[in-house]
Amino acid sequence: MATVAAPLYVAARTDDPLVVSVASGVAWLPWLLFALPGGVLADRMDRRRLMVVIDWVRVVALAVLGGAMLTGRAGVLLLYVVLFVVNTGEIVFRSASQAMLPTVVPRARLEQANGWLGGGTTLANGMLAGPLGGFLFVVAESIPFLVNAGTYALSAVLVALVAGSYRGVDDADRPAVRSMRAEIMDGFRFLTGQRLLRTMAVLIGLLNLTLTAALAVLVLLATDRLGLDTVGYGLLFTAMSAGGLLGAAVGDRLVARVTATWTVRIGLLIEAGLHLALAASTSAWLIGFALFAFGVHGALWGIVFSSLRQRLTPSALRGRVGATTLFIAAGGNCAGALLGGAIATTFGLTAPYWVGFVVAVGVSAATWRVFDRATVAAAYAEPEARQPVTTG
Repeated sequence: MATVAAPLYVAARTDDPLVVSVASGVAWLPWLLFALPGGVLADRMDRRRLMVVIDWVRVVALAVLGGAMLTGRAGVLLLYVVLFVVNTGEIVFRSASQAMLPTVVPRARLEQANGWLGGGTTLANGMLAGPLGGFLFVVAESIPFLVNAGTYALSAVLVALVAGSYRGVDDADRPAVRSMRAEIMDGFRFLTGQRLLRTMAVLIGLLNLTLTAALAVLVLLATDRLGLDTVGYGLLFTAMSAGGLLGAAVGDRLVARVTATWTVRIGLLIEAGLHLALAASTSAWLIGFALFAFGVHGALWGIVFSSLRQRLTPSALRGRVGATTLFIAAGGNCAGALLGGAIATTFGLTAPYWVGFVVAVGVSAATWRVFDRATVAAAYAEPEARQPVTTG
């Protein structure tokens, strides 16, 4: 709900595309600052306990924002600060959860588990929060943020109920604690040494740059060009989430039938098609369908990429390798959020979408052969990587 309500809150106070897009930029900035240290924490600490602490911090942050809105003391600056805190927690939470998942489920069911986890997130964040966020914002600006505080509290309770210890390695086998920089470099070296993982990280970083640039000004496209109100704007996210939910529900079976190779390749074409639709069409129905197709593709990519990374990375490095990947992806998100507003201000509202189309076509051509069937099949077939963790 905060994701939907934040740009609406800013847009209600200004129609400057650059100011509106700053909300997205502030939301993604923590991923650049804390992604890599967050991966170290996820490998050093019990991942479940770390996730619970993070959720309670986010409860407090959103409750403060909601309370300030109720008393009329909130402003855009406070919103930016709270988004910064919430998303700082998100990067560490996500690194810990992705590293924890292979410990919870058997290797053969990673695709299904990633699909279910992604589907649950999509259902709550998109199918429910999209229209509710837009509707509740009309009722009162504070409600979406206060409800979001409640969902984080529920998350903390549910994660706390998961039994067991979830450290990267047993205490008896844990090497001496080294500097954070040295531990970060262990994860970076492993990632860059794996051709598939390295290509995946760079590919997602580039595509996230153009996608976030597009979404950063989507609220203006929806209201000014498509003639949608706040609920209609929220429904665009619902369409994307509906596609994501469908992709998550059938993803493991679809990937097995189509192969991971063609899942990635077809997804590249869908990326290009989405930007083309946003740039050229004034039909809310067509753009809604394009976002739906993108949602399906995003869910399938999440299943394939997460499963490959979890399969190829040893447990002791999963937090750092996942965080390094998220750091690269976040770089694209943060730059794209600011770039979208700047390009739209300078060249027009549809300009970010034309740029996104060109970049997506270029990325497709450059990476098409990397994900060939033999390479991907070998990655699925080989057992979990057993490279030792550097201790010196």
